[in-house]
Parts: sequence; C-alpha cells; structure tokens
Amino acid sequence: MTQYIQIEIRNISPEQSDMLIAELNVIGFDGFEEEENVLKAFIPAKDFDEGSVNEIAQKHAVTYIKSHIEETNWNAVWESNFQPVVVDDFVGIRANFHEPINGVEHEIVITPKMSFGTGHHATTFLMIQQMRDIDFSGKTIFDFGTGTGILAILAEKLGAAKILAVDYDEWSIANTAENLERNNCIKSELKKADNAEGRESFDIILANINKNVILDNFSALVQQLAPGGILLLSGLLIDDENDIHAHASKYPLIFNGKATRNNWICLRFSH
Repeated sequence: MTQYIQIEIRNISPEQSDMLIAELNVIGFDGFEEEENVLKAFIPAKDFDEGSVNEIAQKHAVTYIKSHIEETNWNAVWESNFQPVVVDDFVGIRANFHEPINGVEHEIVITPKMSFGTGHHATTFLMIQQMRDIDFSGKTIFDFGTGTGILAILAEKLGAAKILAVDYDEWSIANTAENLERNNCIKSELKKADNAEGRESFDIILANINKNVILDNFSALVQQLAPGGILLLSGLLIDDENDIHAHASKYPLIFNGKATRNNWICLRFSH
C-alpha cells in the first residue's frame, strides 16, 4: 500500500486555504481536506519535497505538522467536502448527488474526485465568468490543463464545434472523460500531454494552470492561436500579472482586460 505524507496547517482563513491548495497542487499534493481554519494536504511519500513545502509555508507565513499515513480514499474526502457552486446566474456546478440548481443558464454536473476545477477555486470561477462574454458558437477550443473538464464542458454548452482537452495527469483524463459523458458532451477530444505543443489552430485557448506552466508553454499557445483568436489565462496570482505581461509583449497579442477575485486574476488577450 502506498505511503502518504499528510501536512496539517492550522489557523488559516478560507482565502489562505484557497491559495495553499493551488500552490501545493502544483508540487504534487493530490488530496485535500478542509475543516474550519484547518487544511490537510496529502502527497505520496516518494513525491514529498520538504524544501518546496517550506518555501510555500514561509511565503504564506504559516507552519505545518507533518505525519505519515496509509493510502486514503480521496474520492470520499472530495465528496464529503464538495458543495454546489453558482457563478452569477450563468452557471451552476454540482455533483450528481446534489439537487438540480435552478435559475442559471447552464448546469454542469461533475464528479470532482482528485482533479482540479470545481468552480470553488477563484481561478475556475473567474474563467467561467469571462467565458460568458465570449462567443463560442462554431469555434474550435483548446483547453490546456483541463482538470475535471469543466471548462471544456461549458465550451460545448456554449456552442463550440470542437474542443481539445489536455492534461498531464492520467487521473484527470479519466475524470474528464467521465464528466463529459455525464454532461452528454460529444465534441471533446482528450489527450494526455505535459505540454501545449501541437500543430492545430484554435479560435479560443483556455489555460487555467499556474504561472510557470503558462510561461513555459506560452510560445506553443500563441502559435496555435488563430488570427483574431482569444487567449484566456488564469491560475495566476495578482503578483504574477507583470511577469505575464512582460512575456506576452514578445508576441503579437493585444491585451483585452482582466478580472480579479480575492488574490487571483484572469487575463484575456487576442491575436
């Protein structure tokens, strides 16, 4: 049985917990459990890098307690914590064990499991908000870092003609496939890859990951953006904005604006 390491961080606000989950996910933590003012995060012992954890802890001025545990049923943990999310009157996101959400234009039913992207995190919330103002009808879409597939599902509901959804994690690919089927989506192609390299052209590119992955793949994303296309980026902290703009200035892109939520931002560019 796989050995896991648990870190427990106490006396934190919901906003701190939100940011810690995003940053710990980047360094390999694949399970999270939130209680009042407490965050528990889990990672396979073989993947634990104490130096990276310490760096994140120092950045957010928190301390943690480390312990070794046996493998955990992350799906049960996710389900016990997963509550419906409503993004304005635009999208309602729920699990199959929740009641239908009334008063929204679109409803998405997902089984979150370990994948990132439920609408709870500010970056996913922001991406969904911004997608409301984009015309997806008949467009080709690249969802880079699909997570649960939530943005690909919404793109199809908004009329996209074809969607390529990519993630590096096998679990996310399986989870996305399940969620696409649950939402009767038939226009998405799934691909397991750890980068954005490709030779296709897309009208709209969605990338809700993190700054380092976005910067590492920026050239590939721009190369695949069709003339007049839209590049929507999130997974970014407010402090990341200058770095993104500095990098974007090297390419023929037009900055169309940003949205913020808590300490997170979503940036929109066009080709």
